[in-house]
Amino acid sequence: MGKVIAIANQKGGVGKTTTAINLAASLAVLEKKVLIIDADPQANTTSGLNFSPDNDQKRTLYEVMIGKISISDALIQTEIENLQMIPSHINLVGAEIEMLDTEERESVLKKAVAPIKDNYDFIIIDCSPSLGLITVNSLTAADSVMIPVQPEFFALEGLGKLLQTIKLVQNGVNPALAIEGFIVTMFDGRTKVHNQVVNELREHFKDMVFQTIIQRNIRLSEAPSHGKPIILYDVMSNGTSNYLNLAKEVLERNNQLQ
Repeated sequence: MGKVIAIANQKGGVGKTTTAINLAASLAVLEKKVLIIDADPQANTTSGLNFSPDNDQKRTLYEVMIGKISISDALIQTEIENLQMIPSHINLVGAEIEMLDTEERESVLKKAVAPIKDNYDFIIIDCSPSLGLITVNSLTAADSVMIPVQPEFFALEGLGKLLQTIKLVQNGVNPALAIEGFIVTMFDGRTKVHNQVVNELREHFKDMVFQTIIQRNIRLSEAPSHGKPIILYDVMSNGTSNYLNLAKEVLERNNQLQ
């Protein structure tokens, strides 16, 4: 059975979408069958994998969430053989309103994913930088949540709200939800503050912090504008090495190394 990992942080600009795209791509390159679900109305994961959300507005996560189509009908094959995607669209903003009267509305995505879950080793959900109904659906559908953290003190302060939301989901609709781990992104080892924040994270959250650190990397920031994960844009970059190491660490944590 596939493992569903939600990539979540209500603070924007922490490398959430970058992590979702490149972790999914790296797992796929390591011969795992992967599905990435873009659950953010901004659709940055969609465009970051070279698909325009305006190409087909009737086969996105929005239509899945409001019950117009099945999740299988929204599947798109990416450039990487083992990686498929469910695209997003700005229309997803309206889904929260349309779902208000839906029975068990927090579990719509979980029910949608259930028929195809066994087809994949991993399903990665890129959550919206908010704590609304779509994000709650993502956390309800997930087996675990990975939290990207930019090594700034303000980023640390924002973790409290996210952890509180995770606790609410655990106490309510998804008691099995685990924290996959915290991943430090945009790290610059020359910066004293960055090193201090990483040390604080490790001191407080111990082994829940991944050993892999995603370094600041120009090529990594360029890749989305070309519609490619870093491994296709520049295979020799630090970004590629960092995300392959993260994927291997995820596999090790889940005892799935071949």
